[in-house]
Amino acid sequence: MRTHTDYLWFHTQKRQEFVRITDDVRQIVQASGVRDGMALVSAMHITAGVYVNDWESGLIEDFQVWLEQLAPAGLDYRHHQTGEDNADAHLKRTIMGHQVMVPITNGDLDLGPWEQIFYAEFDGRRRKRVIVKVMGVA
Repeated sequence: MRTHTDYLWFHTQKRQEFVRITDDVRQIVQASGVRDGMALVSAMHITAGVYVNDWESGLIEDFQVWLEQLAPAGLDYRHHQTGEDNADAHLKRTIMGHQVMVPITNGDLDLGPWEQIFYAEFDGRRRKRVIVKVMGVA
């Protein structure tokens, strides 16, 4: 079994952003030499997530509206009593998920026809990273 680890770094301009990372993950998989296996893609921060879905601007806006309805910014969350102001970001990350496993077949991501991998930032404007751990056989 072969393993390969790499990182993607982000510094978003807005507090909440969705960034398509499919091509970046694909490059890491191809550099790994793994032909058949899995890629774990995981946000390494508790206010960011990774998910797989369609790359369509209306859907991304729908996610943003939906998440804001479920975990609105600006509420008096108990977490804020500790001096923090980002409880909504923690909740949004939990809803969207923090990692995905993506299959690798013939040395490439084996995604469905509309599937793309996204980094979801909920408390941005600072440097954060995602780990990509590729595992499989050459």
